[in-house]
Parts: sequence; structure tokens; C-alpha cells
Amino acid sequence: MLALPIFWPMAATAALIEAGASLSARNLAFLAEEERLHFELHPALATASRPLLDLRTMVLRDYSGDNPQGLPTIVDAPYAGHRAMIADFQPGQSLMQTLREHGLSRLFLTDWKSATEDMKDLEIDQYLAEINVCVDELGGRVNLVGLCQGGWMSAMYAARFPHKVASLVLAGSPIDTDAGDGPIKRMVHTYPESFYEELVKLGGGLMRGRFMLRGWKNMHPDQHYVTEHVDLYEHIDDPVYVKKEEAFQSWYENPLDLPGRWYLQTIRQIFRENRLAKGTFVALGRTLNLKAITCPVYLLAGESDDITTKEQVFDAEKYLGTPPERIEKRLVPGGHIGLFMGSRTLKETWPAIAAWVAAAA
Repeated sequence: MLALPIFWPMAATAALIEAGASLSARNLAFLAEEERLHFELHPALATASRPLLDLRTMVLRDYSGDNPQGLPTIVDAPYAGHRAMIADFQPGQSLMQTLREHGLSRLFLTDWKSATEDMKDLEIDQYLAEINVCVDELGGRVNLVGLCQGGWMSAMYAARFPHKVASLVLAGSPIDTDAGDGPIKRMVHTYPESFYEELVKLGGGLMRGRFMLRGWKNMHPDQHYVTEHVDLYEHIDDPVYVKKEEAFQSWYENPLDLPGRWYLQTIRQIFRENRLAKGTFVALGRTLNLKAITCPVYLLAGESDDITTKEQVFDAEKYLGTPPERIEKRLVPGGHIGLFMGSRTLKETWPAIAAWVAAAA
């Protein structure tokens, strides 16, 4: 029948109706998924663990295997606006799983808590003190694996208690914050301190995670406000893509609140004044000197990391007391998040780091 020209307009109309219905269904699926990604998902750690200590600032999670051996290793997750899920993202893409499978069988993770109003006046000292509680709970000597902000916190701890740290891994960790020319450095030195103080005041004494999330997104506005939505629309019928996106956004869209005093101390003393590298930062009653760190140290940086430049990581070597022959350095492709979540880095780099930690300790 459609071979007759008289029926062609009818066929075209039917096709348009069918296409319109399909397009409407696609649009509705896209909108529903956008709602789910940004408002309904919550971060969850991927690998089985048990809470060993429930402290004010964190839960220390035990990832140890069935027959744990050797010194304990604590992975110090970042406390810079996002949760510890970055270290235990999803099955087959988990730093904690990778480390345990490659020889670190006594394994623990700092799962930092979102700050509540009664925590607004906490400082870096309180966080270092609770790490010290964890170390003592595990026998008084550990390997520390610091990720991003967890790296400078681990370096502080190692400088304050050098006899308690057997080896130290600094991954994407800004130790010399004057080095390189990344956007974080430029931002911290461009805006006056009053800008950050007003943000804390606006947050009722806390640095709200939603404020920081907007800042992270504004570093790459095209990606976060345009590209990722276009990509989702184009892949809305691909369940593998959608599942992957849901895993990432459950972490990314659910930031932590930080104590306002802790945050302002970090902005001023760590990033503006670079006190840790300069040897003028005071923690738990002592002025810290990175020369006190003499244990083996592994420095890991990303070639295109625009959060922590490679110079901020590798220049740590100039300040450490560890002999050069006991310092390992590795530069890997990719950016900041890829250092901890990237499948290639997890497959090719972290197994070697796990072996290094086991041997160094």
C-alpha cells in the first residue's frame, strides 16, 4: 500500500509521531536520570570492611584480609570536600582492593565525617590527634598512604611522630604549595582572605561542601555544565555508561562540610604561607620540620593534574630528611582523580607501590 503515492503523507505522519514518542521517552529518561544523579544518590564504599574506631572526626575502617600480616597500613583519604569513596570507588576499581590484593593485608582507611555545627572550631591539631589515636590502636607504628590533602596531613604526622611511621606514600599531595602554577595556587593567592572568611560565615561557621563543589565545577565549567549533560543524553540508553556515571556522581555530588576554623587555617597557613614546606607550621605543640622524616618515601604525581601540580609533589624531596636513594618518584599520565580512581593507574602503578611499601617497612 505504501508504494502508492497517495499514502506517503500518512506514512510520513506516522513516522513523525513514532519518532516524537521515542524522543519524548528519551527526554523523560534523561530528566529522570539527571534528577537521580544530582539529588538521590549517596556515596557508598565498594569493598567489605568493618569499623574499628568511631571517632569524632572519622571512622577508621578495617579492610584487613583473613590472615593479616606485617605492619598495618593506613590510607589517609582526602578531607577536602569529598568522601573516602575516592579510595574505594567500585568493585574492580578500588585502591583499597588493589592494595590488599598486592600484599598489604593489614589495611585501614580514614573515613572522614562531614563536620557538624559543634565541630566548626576544630583545627588541624584535632585531626592529627585522632590519627595518632588510630596509630596507637594499631600498635604504634604504621605505613601511611596519603591521598591529596591526606598526603600533607600524613606528612605532618610523620614529621611530628617520625618514630611511628615506617614508610610514607604521598600521592597527588601538595607539600610545597608555592611550586608549579596550578589553578588552586592562583585562586588562593588571587582572592583575599576575607573572601574565604565570608564563605565560612555564610556557612554558619562551616565551609559548606556545596560551596566547594561549585568552586570545583567552575574550574571546568564547560565540562560540568554542558559536556557531561550532553554525554549523558547521548548515552542514556547505555546501561553500562549510566551505571558508571551513577557511581561517579554519587561521590562527586555529595561533598562534605568542613570545620570553618580548620578550613581557614588550611587556606592561610598551608596554601598562602606554605608553612609546612618552610618549616614554620606548628602542630600539637611542636614546630614541624620535614627533615625529621627519614623513612622511605614514595612520591606519586599526575602529568596533567590541575589540582596538585607535579612540582608540588616532587619538590617535597628538597625538604625531607629521607636520603635520595630511599625516595621513589613516579609520574603517571592523567589528572588528579585518575591517581586514585583511574583503572590504568590502579592496574599498573598501585601494585608496584604496594610491593614497595611492603619491602620498605
